[in-house]
Amino acid sequence: MSSWRDAILNDFVPNVSKLTLVADPDSLLTEEKLALELLGRGFDLIEFNDPVEFRYAYESKYRSIWDRGKHTNLVIILRLQNAELESLPYDLLRAGRKLSFNLGDLFPNLSYPVIEKLDRSLLDTLFDAQRKSTSGRMGDNATKNFILRHVFGITAELINNEVELLRALLRQHYRKMQTPLMLADRFIQVLKSHGGFKAWPLGEIVTDDEAFFAFLQERWPVFLDRLGKANPAREDSLEYGLKYPGPDHLPFDHQDIKVYIDNLFLEGKLTPVEATDLEVDAGSWVRSGIATAGSDDEVLRVSRLFDLVAKELPTAESRYSDWTSFALKWAELSSLVHCGNSAEHQTRLMEIGDNLNTTFAGWLSDNYSNLINLPPTNPAMLHHVPRRLARDIEDSGNSRAALIVVDGLALDQWVTIRQLLQKQDANLVMRESATFAWIPTLTSVSRQSIFSGKPPLYFPSSINSTNSEEKLWKQFWEGHGLSRLDVVYQRGLGDGDAYRVLDTAIHPGKTKVVGLVIDKVDKIMHGMQLGSAGMHNQIKQWCHAGFLSALVGQLLDYGYEVWLTADHGNIQCDGKGRPSEGVIAETRGERVRVYPTPELRSQVAASFTFAREWQPVGLPAGYFPLVAVGRDAFVKPGEVIVGHGGVAIEEVVVPLVKFERRLR
Repeated sequence: MSSWRDAILNDFVPNVSKLTLVADPDSLLTEEKLALELLGRGFDLIEFNDPVEFRYAYESKYRSIWDRGKHTNLVIILRLQNAELESLPYDLLRAGRKLSFNLGDLFPNLSYPVIEKLDRSLLDTLFDAQRKSTSGRMGDNATKNFILRHVFGITAELINNEVELLRALLRQHYRKMQTPLMLADRFIQVLKSHGGFKAWPLGEIVTDDEAFFAFLQERWPVFLDRLGKANPAREDSLEYGLKYPGPDHLPFDHQDIKVYIDNLFLEGKLTPVEATDLEVDAGSWVRSGIATAGSDDEVLRVSRLFDLVAKELPTAESRYSDWTSFALKWAELSSLVHCGNSAEHQTRLMEIGDNLNTTFAGWLSDNYSNLINLPPTNPAMLHHVPRRLARDIEDSGNSRAALIVVDGLALDQWVTIRQLLQKQDANLVMRESATFAWIPTLTSVSRQSIFSGKPPLYFPSSINSTNSEEKLWKQFWEGHGLSRLDVVYQRGLGDGDAYRVLDTAIHPGKTKVVGLVIDKVDKIMHGMQLGSAGMHNQIKQWCHAGFLSALVGQLLDYGYEVWLTADHGNIQCDGKGRPSEGVIAETRGERVRVYPTPELRSQVAASFTFAREWQPVGLPAGYFPLVAVGRDAFVKPGEVIVGHGGVAIEEVVVPLVKFERRLR
């Protein structure tokens, strides 16, 4: 076998059985590439999780098709650990063939409790390494060492100096490699056995991206200070106020280290500092880490970020995680350009963005449906977010969580907000990631999916409204064992006294889950006449007032686990004409039109070639969107707007941020 997927795909031959029941406790069938291959063979995947939700989807989408004599290849996935297929309803057991797959069968020589913690995107590398290995069956520690070496490129026992350690940590954290805690603990255990890194805060900087970057950040001024001195004496760490223990001076200028440091400053993971007594050439790698009052450095950073994103543009073969990682870099660049005043940069951003969104729209057509059933551990879509919160509450024992949804907040606008929040609260830690909104990127579609924890398929009666959000939010948490009285929902926020808002909405000692909607950004967007630059300017003004900072800070003080996301983003668009269709379209947006039949949609699509007939993935019956791609909109030619509803990366990939307090 050339891939671990082959062992599974051999059992999926089209037209053998209309119904296949699969016990899949390790979420193998929903891995991106495998799910795409199954889809290409004509198999539909549906998860058996909530019996009521499943029965609705099963009866409405498949039983009705079979009753008409048509054939489909349906795969029902039972994911729960220790759950037997025999626990499925009798009518399914009678009609379907039964299969079972797990990691233990695919990796018989490795310890199952270790490999089950790995992100499924890493299984390809692990399978190749296992196939080439001559080792027999391995125990826990041997498996951990094997994975660290062959998957993460870390040979812990050979790391003997600070350059080798920093290089390993930079590779891990810069690439955001998902290292399970048990592997990180093994790495630390081996390092400590050397005896050479006893002063290092390994427990924090190995396991935590933010702690590692904070460790580097506070040592960067030390490096610059020593760089500016001809004969530097070794200063005491206390002189610099270092909060993390360990060496005060790090070898940032080593050739294996500086290539990472430069990018970390470019991408905003590290913040430039002032160095008034240090003269640095314009082309020096150190320049990106020095803050100056002039605009030349900002222009240089924008130019270098353009070069970086040009090299890292995702392709049609990229994984969803490649797109979200790239989107964070793209947002960093977009924020700088929109907050600047260079027409040349604006034009270049639009040109790259047009090509980017053409590729993105094509990728979405092939891969979007595969995201729906992914596990919520790292939420790939917005309806995974509350499920992640519920899992965190169950695992951590912290019974309180708060979710802030900023209506319409684009990822690049989050970058602008993040920079202001850092200034307003230096002890605020923001763990950034990104996730996919629902398409069409309308508030009534995507925001309801957040508060319901479900695809839009399951709320057809309210698909065009947001008035059911509170009911859906409370129903979700009732399904996870909470009382409706323990759950709060409030919308229409963004101005005024955040402390008073919370005091009137929640009872800190009793309320366990809070859902809050800030609609200020959406209001700014719908009144915006100055494009993306105007959006950033007004969002800055709003953020300076301190409502969001105070809201997050108070929730943290009350002991809540605090998350922030958005239902969709927005993009500056050019009008290409408005369809004259009377009441044919049920939703007549600037970036999306929704029709009751595919035939009506096709009639309009023929005249608007910039729009795409979006397949109703995860959407209710009778809901057929025509979505705009790129920067075009269904408004008068020549009119420029800021809109949403389409499939540009700026609309679809939205921020997902977890807030914490820095303890040190």
